[in-house]
Amino acid sequence: MESDENRTKRNNSKTSRKKMFIIALIPLIVLSGMLVFLLGPGMSILNAGIPLPKITIEKIEFHNDKIVAFIRNTGPEGVEIAQADINDRMIPAAIEPSKTLSRLAEAKVIVPFSWIAGVPYEVGITSSDGTRFSKSVEAAALAPTPNVEQASYFALIGIYVGVIPVLIGLLWFPFIKRLGMNKYKFFLSLTAGLLVFLGIDALVESNAIVAENIAGAFNGQVLIAMITIITFLVLLYASEKLVERAKMKSDDNIPRSKLVTYSSSSSPSSSSTTKIPQKQQQQQQQQQQLAKPFAIAMMIAIGIGLHNFGEGLAIGAAVLLGEVALSTFLIVGFTLHNTTEGLAIVAPMAKSGGKVTIRKLITMGLIAGIPTIVGAWIGGFLYSPIAAIIFLSIGAGAIFQVVFSITSWMSSSNTSEPRKALLSTPMIAGFTVGMVIMYVTSLLIPS
Repeated sequence: MESDENRTKRNNSKTSRKKMFIIALIPLIVLSGMLVFLLGPGMSILNAGIPLPKITIEKIEFHNDKIVAFIRNTGPEGVEIAQADINDRMIPAAIEPSKTLSRLAEAKVIVPFSWIAGVPYEVGITSSDGTRFSKSVEAAALAPTPNVEQASYFALIGIYVGVIPVLIGLLWFPFIKRLGMNKYKFFLSLTAGLLVFLGIDALVESNAIVAENIAGAFNGQVLIAMITIITFLVLLYASEKLVERAKMKSDDNIPRSKLVTYSSSSSPSSSSTTKIPQKQQQQQQQQQQLAKPFAIAMMIAIGIGLHNFGEGLAIGAAVLLGEVALSTFLIVGFTLHNTTEGLAIVAPMAKSGGKVTIRKLITMGLIAGIPTIVGAWIGGFLYSPIAAIIFLSIGAGAIFQVVFSITSWMSSSNTSEPRKALLSTPMIAGFTVGMVIMYVTSLLIPS
């Protein structure tokens, strides 16, 4: 009897699974039928008017005796390129791989032209129906070629504007470590203000790239918001796992054999059997107290590194497009602006109570600064507007996640009144000063 009942239950379970599968398929079948109709008989019924072509000129490069325009068909249908012009002067051009572009396909338009450095130019592309699309360059500059000399040039930019300022900011560590608690809270909230400004700055810069270089077909603003939110959630999960792992490590550092020996001792009156476990418990508590601030500092370094990668992309692209030159004023501006990033890294660890080695500080500084060099290389040699907004959005999401971790940590310091801890005078003043510092120093950077 029991075997028959089990068999009946198994059959019912299989039947219910089949029903669920069929029910889930019904919307997909109806949707497929609708698509077949719209792309077949419905096309002649629903189509009205003539779709307008749309060609986006994503990038313009100046090479020896030629100008190269990178274009993409962002219209609703295929398009054919008829001609190209420089400053309204028609010039025969080579189009690779083909002058006929399907939707979202890209091509390279090579125009033979003796251009002059520093002179503004407008590149025009005309489709077969006579519609002209154009993009202007304020000052022509020779496109960098991948070689040791040019790579060293971009590395120098990255070191000056990314690595050195962050490492200088780490020198604030001994000063912050000696501050009283109220002053320390001021600098911790100042860190949050610095980071919020960096996050907003990344989003504004991403939006500017979208407005200038990204076609509406890619929904650039939506892409920025989506990547920022996803990065925030992924890094929030990763930071929690990092803290848990650090706490588990601190637990594992206590020798289990010693604990067992002392707990099973038959002489409870012995003082030596209680002193050693107490010392070990104190060590464990110190390690756990250090775990959260260290994890926050590491996430700050990673978040700033992602932001600086996007910043390096923008700098490399600006050099590529002739929009900025490596000048003393530029280096001074970035040095003052990015030195505050090192302060943001060291602030959470200053009152952790544990030992923070110089090696650990330098490692975090390099994590935050070196991505500027890599970004400058990619931006200078392989610039892509889509890649730029993706990495800037990742940096923004990472920074907002770090700010969330800092505020959560500060509020947990006052378990009875967490709201009061965040709205105290040092917290509000520090956050405000942090935002103002970043704004003032950003004015020193040529735009």
